[in-house]
Amino acid sequence: MFETQFTKDFNVEYPIMQGGMMWISKKELVSAVSNAGGLGILSALSFETPELLANEIEQTKKLTTRPFGVNLTFLPTLKPVNYDAYIDAIVQSGVKIVETAGRNPADYIEKLKNNNVKIIHKCTSIRHAIKAQNIGCDYVSIDGFECAGHPGEDDVTSLILIPRAKDELNIPIIASGGFGDARGFVAALSLGACAVNMGTRFMMTKEAPVHENIKQALLNAKETDTVLVERSLKNTLRAFKNKHALKVLELENNKATLEELAPYLSGLNGKKMLEEGSIDNALLACGQVIGLINDIPTTKEVIVNIINQAKQIIEQQARLI
Repeated sequence: MFETQFTKDFNVEYPIMQGGMMWISKKELVSAVSNAGGLGILSALSFETPELLANEIEQTKKLTTRPFGVNLTFLPTLKPVNYDAYIDAIVQSGVKIVETAGRNPADYIEKLKNNNVKIIHKCTSIRHAIKAQNIGCDYVSIDGFECAGHPGEDDVTSLILIPRAKDELNIPIIASGGFGDARGFVAALSLGACAVNMGTRFMMTKEAPVHENIKQALLNAKETDTVLVERSLKNTLRAFKNKHALKVLELENNKATLEELAPYLSGLNGKKMLEEGSIDNALLACGQVIGLINDIPTTKEVIVNIINQAKQIIEQQARLI
């Protein structure tokens, strides 16, 4: 019933993709999503070196025989990243699906294409989506303002971005930002997407390598419990509204410099928080969809429930017509 261009191109059962989340999108979660019929995505920069990424890819292959991909995000970092080496590790490992995000991936398109890799580029605006199509990306994942992580600087929601992208592009569109249940899934398909991408929903599953303290805190959160930080750096991040995020916001409001903000923005703080469970010690990317999440199921339960409930929604609407 839900066969789309996405399921055909990526040889998956359901048009559901798991977001590439820093420190979270590792083999346990990725393999579970793929085994449940979705498309799991490893986060390349969760691994300090390309060699460690290559090892994670091989470990993931031991846990699933189904397709999975790798996310590679090009964003400002305090420490330079050898992106060419990460691309080489991905290609040499035989991965055929890469999600890029952040700045223009044009420098890497040729190498990926020459190795028969399909490229999904995540964008937060129509102008960037058109550029992604023009440089040869196979898919665009259009990321609305509701999303966890980096929503861009235009503040346009998924309800507008998805149909606008559908109107403007000739390549398939994945809906990202604000999706976590069957209602959003059906809406995304109706708006013109061929799949949904979910990060926060999969972060709140049993397989996600996130400390239980963090999961429980998020379970109690509402849609108003996120905050936008790093706006002063033109690198806006939607994060869980904890003490750390509010401190960053206070510093920004007081015109703090990058040097003053840097200690609060280190990704290693987030890694430690996810492992140790101290909810207020770092920034934690979290989408507004957290207000719709009220359980911590397995990834399979998430996917099965969305598909089954989506069928019911469509059948009920058909009866009303």
